Amino acid sequence: MPSFSATEIAFLMVACQQAVLAFGWLAGAALMVESRRAALHWALYAALSAVSLVLFVVSVKPGIEPLRALANLCIVVSLVVLQRGVWAFFACPRPWLWHAAVLAAAGAATWYGLDPANGAWRVAIVSGALSALCLSVGWDMQREARARMELRWGAVLSVPLLLGGLVFGLRAGRAMVSPGTIVAEVTADSALNVSAAFSYLVLALVFQLTLVALVVTRGVVELRRASRYDALTGLLNRRAAQEALEDELQRSRRLGEPFSVLMIDADHFKSINDVHGHAVGDRALQHLGTLLSAQMRDIDRVGRWGGEEFIVLLPGTPLAQAQEVAERLRERTQSLPPRWQERAVPLTVSLGVSQWAGPSDELAALMARADAALYRAKANGRNRVEVEPPPGAPRVSVVR
Repeated sequence: MPSFSATEIAFLMVACQQAVLAFGWLAGAALMVESRRAALHWALYAALSAVSLVLFVVSVKPGIEPLRALANLCIVVSLVVLQRGVWAFFACPRPWLWHAAVLAAAGAATWYGLDPANGAWRVAIVSGALSALCLSVGWDMQREARARMELRWGAVLSVPLLLGGLVFGLRAGRAMVSPGTIVAEVTADSALNVSAAFSYLVLALVFQLTLVALVVTRGVVELRRASRYDALTGLLNRRAAQEALEDELQRSRRLGEPFSVLMIDADHFKSINDVHGHAVGDRALQHLGTLLSAQMRDIDRVGRWGGEEFIVLLPGTPLAQAQEVAERLRERTQSLPPRWQERAVPLTVSLGVSQWAGPSDELAALMARADAALYRAKANGRNRVEVEPPPGAPRVSVVR
């Protein structure tokens, strides 16, 4: 029965760990539709990591340089696969040029290092490639997590990879400084190597947990988004729009600033569904949502209130200015109808406008005035703007 050193046992433990994780990612790929490509990449990464560690243990014996070379290539390829999995997860595909260069350098160094006399060069180049890959993957993870998932703690995800990049970088530097001893140091059963192996055991597990954390966090972000955004138009849903109105009411009471609300209804929408079909109706709603959003400031909020009704919140906007915004939206909608199968589908909107009247004005009263203005716009012929001012002020209609 073969005997193994403490270093070899530690590496075999990591290999077993990675093999189990590979099966875990394969099982996860069957369940995670959106993250399936990433999960398959990460399963292959874990499997290649396990294979490389087993090959490294086997190749420790003298005279088995080809296996050691294969182990080096496997670990480099595993990190390439890992990075491509990260890109797949965040849907940010990149060209192969970077990975082709790394693989070419690692392959050349491995072939050149088959001669034991060139072992130091092999260690330096392969370790340098591994360091660059670790740092690159770590950078991608924290950047994309912050940008796409709005994770403030995105930098934490990259810590295991940054540590790995540091270790491989130090090993590459050591190979350049002490080429005569580096190969023996890498394979020796020293306390340093045993510590490094067990540290890698912990870091590898922690890093895999960060990948799991990414998947779970994206699920939470998507659930949160689904609870706040309308699935068809991508606008705020009624619940989120109501929360935005309540927040603006509190802010305006605190600062004494005005704000206005637009209630918008797509004219004769039932006819669009009846004549053209529900697919065209859905396209019309999406088109209208896009038009409304495109005309708004960053501080404005646009939501789908229900059915073909939309709402626009205009912070810091008095009634006269809100009326101008409403008229601009009406004209824009009429002049840019949605298209279906290269044909324009006529679409107009009716709008009701109301302004918050001051600290004593409740949200329900404000919304009732905006609703009343919208009702008048529809009753008076549609494709028009009606204004419902605070109690005591004259009403205004805009017709084109």
